Amino acid sequence: MIQSLEMFCGAGGLALGLHQAGFRPTALLEMNKFSCWTIKDNISRGFFGLEERNVIQADVRDINYADFGSKVQFISGGPTFQPFSLGGQHKAQADARDMFPEAVRAVREIRPLGFIFENVKGLLRASFRSYFNYIILQLSYPEVTINQNNSWVDHLKALEKRQANGANDSLEYRVTFHLVNAVDYGAPQKRQRVIIVGFRRDLDVNWEFPPPTHSEDSLNYAKYGDGSYWEERRIPQRQRPPKKPFVKAMAISLPRWRTVRDALADLPDPRTKEAKLFYNHEYRAGAKPYPGHLGSVLDEPSKTIKAGVHGVPGGENTLILDDGSIRYYTVRESARIQTFPDNYFFQGSWTESMRQIGNAVPVNLATAIGRSVAGQLNRAVKLHLLD
Repeated sequence: MIQSLEMFCGAGGLALGLHQAGFRPTALLEMNKFSCWTIKDNISRGFFGLEERNVIQADVRDINYADFGSKVQFISGGPTFQPFSLGGQHKAQADARDMFPEAVRAVREIRPLGFIFENVKGLLRASFRSYFNYIILQLSYPEVTINQNNSWVDHLKALEKRQANGANDSLEYRVTFHLVNAVDYGAPQKRQRVIIVGFRRDLDVNWEFPPPTHSEDSLNYAKYGDGSYWEERRIPQRQRPPKKPFVKAMAISLPRWRTVRDALADLPDPRTKEAKLFYNHEYRAGAKPYPGHLGSVLDEPSKTIKAGVHGVPGGENTLILDDGSIRYYTVRESARIQTFPDNYFFQGSWTESMRQIGNAVPVNLATAIGRSVAGQLNRAVKLHLLD
């Protein structure tokens, strides 16, 4: 397996998906104590294939990467979101929570074969375009460092000059990025994220993002074409929408997008005694609809599960039932929407657990991208060993 180091691991969605794809974490770094408790608790149940002592609760700015020696081959993580979140203050480089400089430092000091970093789609806002280019160039040329007396704009100019000079013997990475939607990779949720992937240039890897594994057209055909979706879910005829003749001509080649009903089909109502058989499946009262913050509907992919107050009080983290009533997602339901296994438990209150889940990378998405990256890395390493 590829030996990896995960920064900003949170509740472990990215790390778990990458582990399923062939990466073995040597350490998981996270500052939040509840997230660390969640990771350690799940390690005790056999996840990740490492020991609890390999979970390091720390600020990454205090980490000495020399402590990990030369065994780390790959770095992954989700540098702090808030500077780029559409719901945040949009300060980017002026925000002290911007952890991309620490991601670059880890790459520079460890010199891994490659890396994956994830962030919210707000990173691609037009107002951040120059700074996003700055991030990509730092990851491409991590040894071109900033002088303490210079601004990030001065550093950007130095990086652009380095790029214009062409390849040399310094540490370089071929970096690509893509805005992906988790629903296209098997998660029952519309969740757009920016994924940044880099391979060390000396590996001579030309990698492209894996194509979608699931299709909206397939879901539409199953609902409005042959009606198989409603048959599988045993929905009464009176609740089914009418068929649409135009979808008969659609070419269906991929599995359909997954819906909320698909994801939660075998979970009992959290208000029943059967719900006690599922951990993290407690009912939470008080959900209300708000203008512009309607909940997710059962027969479409979920809205994005969110970590903060923007949606927790009565928006994206709520569910509209068949009778029109609305309730909060339980922690277990949210975990399913994020494609965590049912035996993966979350520590902390409902609010804290929802924060962990809302900040996580969907496991299915991480696995799909991780398998593609691992395949390229393994082939490249074998070729270089043969040389």
